[in-house]
Amino acid sequence: MDIKANSIYQEMQAMVGDIKPIKMDVPSVQGNSSASQFSDMLSQAVNNVNGMQRESREMQVSFDMGDPNLSLADVMITKEKASIAFEATVQVRNKVLEAYKTIMNMPV
Repeated sequence: MDIKANSIYQEMQAMVGDIKPIKMDVPSVQGNSSASQFSDMLSQAVNNVNGMQRESREMQVSFDMGDPNLSLADVMITKEKASIAFEATVQVRNKVLEAYKTIMNMPV
């Protein structure tokens, strides 16, 4: 199965405008701070990737508009960093889902 990361990334970027933010109430676990720490860490990581993608998009638009302070190399480096961060996030998500499926299939 051959999946093209760039086409998936472009589709996701196109869908970003259609997404309405929702507030999710995650129940806290009493006496277990590691669950909240993991949740905070995961949320921060996703927000960092989102920030990198937003910065990349803004730099690309600025470059396209003719900003003399930006070089093509700067824009490409920023886009590659955002792309690598997104790919890493997808891989982490895949591993978490795989682990979840493995745990759910364990006999009780």
